[in-house]
Amino acid sequence: MGLLDIFKRKPVEVEDLDLNWLKADMHSHLIPGIDDGSKTMEESIGLIREMAELGLKKLVTTPHVMSEYYRNTPEIIQMGLEDLRKVVEKEGISIEIEAAAEYYLDEIFLEKVKSGEPLLTFGDKYILVETGFINKPQMLLESFFQLEMAGFKPVFAHPERYQYLLADKNLQQEILDRGILLQVNMLSLTGFYSRPVKDFAEYLIDTGNVRFLGSDCHNARYLEMLKSLSATKYYPKIKDMDWLNTTL
Repeated sequence: MGLLDIFKRKPVEVEDLDLNWLKADMHSHLIPGIDDGSKTMEESIGLIREMAELGLKKLVTTPHVMSEYYRNTPEIIQMGLEDLRKVVEKEGISIEIEAAAEYYLDEIFLEKVKSGEPLLTFGDKYILVETGFINKPQMLLESFFQLEMAGFKPVFAHPERYQYLLADKNLQQEILDRGILLQVNMLSLTGFYSRPVKDFAEYLIDTGNVRFLGSDCHNARYLEMLKSLSATKYYPKIKDMDWLNTTL
């Protein structure tokens, strides 16, 4: 085969992304104006319409709850959800929408758990939690324990993005040994964040502890990049795995 023949080769065709196999997305920021996600109702509707076109049947949107920045309460989130549902129905978009929250693990959150304050969950009492990206919170494992003691099933949001976890093999193993449910961002598999994040996401999936996939959609840029998921090395693998998303 000559050099010219190589350049004449047709590009490899990549299938369009169809997330019907996942059925539900359980991590997004689609209620307008209450965190760092969608800013307007118009933006939210555009994102939701596109997510429905990608084959998703249900969205569990998860606004940040962070004591210093996003002081969202169940009441604020529920009001935002009701307004969003009305417009989705009016626009004729065929998708189910629920709301939970993405809770930031800090001492204030831990006090809420210990005091029995109402917290937003999804599915079988799953509760989505996150931390800062750089430094390990001192109460990380204690928070998981307290949540379990209170009857919740903690889901650790995008662990592949935490620099402290990537650098600490012992902590990785402790979390895996504890059987903590992990949620990986699908965008991590596309290299959206960085190559180390992509590699760590693939490693975590291979451990079998990743039980949820999420879009973590904040804006249109996220969805545009998500469409490249079907071209990634791990796409055939994740399509054939059993995800708890399908039970929601």
